[in-house]
Amino acid sequence: MKILLVAIPNHHFFQWTNQLKESGYKVYWFDITDGAGFVEKINWVQQFNGWKLKWNYPFRYRIKKYFPNLYSSLEKLTVNKTEAVFETIIKEVQPDIVHCFEMKLAGLPILSVMQQNSIPFIYSSWGSDMFYFKEHSLQKNQVQLFLERVDYLITDCLRDFKIATESGFKNKFIGVFPGNGGITFVKEFINDSKGRNVILIKGYESFGCKASKIIEALQLVPKEFLQNFEIVLYSTDEVIIKSIQENSFFNSLKLKIYSRTTFVSNEDLLKIMGKTCIHISNNISDGMPNTLLESMGMGAFPIQSNPGNATAEVIRNGINGYLISNPLDSLEIANWIEKAITNSSLRGSAQLYNIDFVHKNYERAIVREKIINLYCIKS
Repeated sequence: MKILLVAIPNHHFFQWTNQLKESGYKVYWFDITDGAGFVEKINWVQQFNGWKLKWNYPFRYRIKKYFPNLYSSLEKLTVNKTEAVFETIIKEVQPDIVHCFEMKLAGLPILSVMQQNSIPFIYSSWGSDMFYFKEHSLQKNQVQLFLERVDYLITDCLRDFKIATESGFKNKFIGVFPGNGGITFVKEFINDSKGRNVILIKGYESFGCKASKIIEALQLVPKEFLQNFEIVLYSTDEVIIKSIQENSFFNSLKLKIYSRTTFVSNEDLLKIMGKTCIHISNNISDGMPNTLLESMGMGAFPIQSNPGNATAEVIRNGINGYLISNPLDSLEIANWIEKAITNSSLRGSAQLYNIDFVHKNYERAIVREKIINLYCIKS
């Protein structure tokens, strides 16, 4: 069987793809952005890259920066059309299945070509793909047209299956799968509850991610509650780093910050999670966050926002974590942090439950067989 994957170059996509290694399938990848060159992480896959530019003219990047209108005009002459390139690849590969990951960047650019054929078409919804499509500048009719062509749907939470159905999807739902194809937990890094002294915070700040509200919330927690913890921020945006550096509240606290531009290996992050007491992440839009599942599987107690009730699918509020009902309310977040810090028995029981639950449902070795089998579909 020949499977043509269509996606942006993305760590989670590479992890999913590697679940198909030695599966017996012939796997191809069309890099929809042509932004990564040949990717060694999936070097066993036949990759289509280097397709975009007809001519890499002199001073291209300088023109893009200083003369955007001229750049736009030149692009029409020097860049190959995505649809034309993809159609050529379809003819060359003759795939049995096309699988696209994410709608706006990977799905819609190839839709016109897919509408002209009957190749089985799988779509994996990622993150805010369905839940926040309007904020991604997509119109409802675009989403409906796309879903009409999709034969098989994969989501990372049940919420998005419901949204897709309400948006016109009528074909087969394959199921809920983690966007990265499952998690490999380093079990020797998992500390018992007494060996945990880290409050771990995801530091994203964007239209959908609101780490700033966590920073505000920390300042509402009595400082003596935080003194015995190391506060670690990862994937931290510059605006968050600056706000911490300029605030005297944090001067006397043990603090470590990994900026968003600093590479932290997945193994190193899991090692930190294995000694994390409380993991906090806050978004107004997301699917099922992989970092949430990773932290739970490593034994951390989650305080997590719940856009559209997606994370309520894995967190029972007050039992194995706390759900933030209003991600813009720093006082609510502060209340959950204080409760989590002062309730060690809850954290202990939640740790046992979360490790067992996440490992049974998201362990990479277990998920692999399911992923391989989902491609056994009839055209």
